[in-house]
Amino acid sequence: MPSTTASTRFEFRLREHSQRRTMARETHSSPYPHLPTPGRISHLAYLNHHLSLANEQWLIGQLARHYGQLPPEPHVNHFSLDLGHCRLLWMRYSEFSSLSVSAAFTEGEVPFACPALAELPADWLAQLPGNMLVAIHALVLPHTALPPTLPSLAKHYFAGNELVGAEIGDGAGMVYSDFQQAENGFVRYLLADRFMGRRQAGRMLQRLFDIESYRSLAMLAPPLADTISPELMAADRELAELTSSISHARAADEPQLLDRLTQLSAQIESALSQTDYRFSASHAYYEIVLRRLGELREFRIQGLQPFTQFLTRRLMPALEHCQVVARRQRELAERVSRATLLLRTRVDVTLEQQNQSILSAMSQRANLQLRLQETVEGLSVAAISYYVIGLLVYGLKGLKAAGVHLNVELTSALLIPLVVGVLVLGMRRVRRLAHRSSSSDLHS
Repeated sequence: MPSTTASTRFEFRLREHSQRRTMARETHSSPYPHLPTPGRISHLAYLNHHLSLANEQWLIGQLARHYGQLPPEPHVNHFSLDLGHCRLLWMRYSEFSSLSVSAAFTEGEVPFACPALAELPADWLAQLPGNMLVAIHALVLPHTALPPTLPSLAKHYFAGNELVGAEIGDGAGMVYSDFQQAENGFVRYLLADRFMGRRQAGRMLQRLFDIESYRSLAMLAPPLADTISPELMAADRELAELTSSISHARAADEPQLLDRLTQLSAQIESALSQTDYRFSASHAYYEIVLRRLGELREFRIQGLQPFTQFLTRRLMPALEHCQVVARRQRELAERVSRATLLLRTRVDVTLEQQNQSILSAMSQRANLQLRLQETVEGLSVAAISYYVIGLLVYGLKGLKAAGVHLNVELTSALLIPLVVGVLVLGMRRVRRLAHRSSSSDLHS
C-alpha cells in the first residue's frame, strides 16, 4: 500500500443513498427568522391547495430577481432572502405556506404604523395569493422600553384592548397580544426582550406564529361539524323509523326497506369521506399547538391570562365538538350496517323459504312425472308385447303351413308371459344402467 504524506490531497467519493441529500435538506426545512432588537416582523400564512410548488417558487423568484439575487432552487420548500433593509423567509408546508418579513425598528416610530411588510414592493405584494389564514404584525423591543403598567402598555400598543401575555423562555422575554384583528385584518404581538438575543427571539416568535397557524387550521373543522350535524340528526331519525319498520314489515315491504337502508348508508359514508380528513387533521394540528405552547415555557404574569390557558380554553370545546360529531358519524354508520345486515338476513330467510317451496313443488312434479313414466312404460310393455306376439303368431302359422305340427293358439298363449317377462326385465336393466350413468356424472 503506498504511503501518504500530510501534503497529499485526500479524495474519496461517497456512494450515497438516493435519499441522503433530501433527508439532509429536511433537517433544515424549518428555519427561524433572525430578529434584531428592536425589530419588527410581519407574518402571513395562506392555504396552498390551489397553488403548486412551482407557482410559489416563481413568485419568490420574481422578488429575488427584482433585487438582483438568485431565485430558489427547484423542489426546495423554504427560501431565505436578505434584501439589506429587510429579510424574507418563505416556507411551504403540506396544507399551507408562510411568509415572514423582518426589519429593524427605529426608536421613536409609531408602533405598528410601518410594519415590516411595507418594506416589500407594493406591486409584488399585490400578487400574493388569497386564502389568507394568518396575518400578524409583531414588534420586538427591549423590556426597558415598555410602559411600566399593563393598562398603559395595552393603551399604547393595543388600543386599550384586553391583553393575553406571559413570560416565555424561562423568563428570557415577555410576550403580549390582544388576539384582535385590526381594521387591516392583522393581529398584533409584542415581544419584550430581556436577554434573548436574535436567535432565541426568532425561535420564540416562530413558535407563536406556528401556534396561530395550526390553531387556525384546527378551527377549520368546527364549521364543518356544524354543517354536518343537522344531516346526522335527520339520518338518525330515518334510521330509527326504518329499524322500527323492519320488525313488522311484510315480505313485500322488504325490498323497499333494503333500498332505503342502502341509500342511507351511502349518504353517511359520503359524509364520512367529506369530514374524516378534516377532523383527523384538526386533531393533529391541535396536538402541534399543545407542543408549541409547551415549548414557550411560560410563566404567568400577574393579572394576565397566559397563552396556554387562553387558547386551550377556546380551542378544546370546539375540537371536542368535532370529535363528538365524528364519533356520532361512525356509530351511525355501524348502526346502519347492523340494520342492513338484519334486514338482509330476513330477506335471505324469506328467499330460502321460497326456494324450499319451489323445490318441494319440483319434487312433487318429479314424482308425478315418474308415476306417469312408469305408467307409460307399462303401456309400452303391453304394446310391444302385443306386436311381438303378433310377429310370433305369423311365424308359427308359417311353420304350421310348412308341415310342422303345431297348435298355434296354445303356443301363442304360452309365449305371452315369456315375452312380457323378457320385456319387463329389459326395461328394468335399461333403467338401472341409466341411473348408474347419471350418478357417475353427478359424482364427477
